[in-house]
Amino acid sequence: MKRFLLLLSHIVCLGLGFAIGIYALPILIQPLPPSVNDVQHVSDHAVYTGTFQRARKDSDLLHWGAGSLSINEEQVAFIGELAPGPDYRLFFSPTFIETEQDFIAQKNTMIEVGEVKNFDRFTMMLPEGFPINDYNTVVIWCETFGQFITSARYQ
Repeated sequence: MKRFLLLLSHIVCLGLGFAIGIYALPILIQPLPPSVNDVQHVSDHAVYTGTFQRARKDSDLLHWGAGSLSINEEQVAFIGELAPGPDYRLFFSPTFIETEQDFIAQKNTMIEVGEVKNFDRFTMMLPEGFPINDYNTVVIWCETFGQFITSARYQ
């Protein structure tokens, strides 16, 4: 019985350590975020703005975002907070997305712009000639775990 409990405690500790590692590793390896001035430059020339809100239908304790999004003809900028996680991707959607089911159903109509590697602020270049007017929502999605993180409607 003692050996079983010892083995069980080791398995639980190993699982807990793995889970903490998945959460902490993206924080530890994230690159330096862009300066506030770089984000402000995009915001000052924004064609559209939006807001990521924690209270989205499919956001939860581990998958959320809150902050301001600015979009100009060349870049997207974010300042706020995202729940840390691995393999976040930024998508533009022609329809408002608020759940995993909506995302999966509409993924073929979206354009992936790039990877999100910072959790407090980022800037991202848009592809040349990107048709921002053809879309109305920006979505952050965790590709590895298929999790909806947050979304912001900008028009």
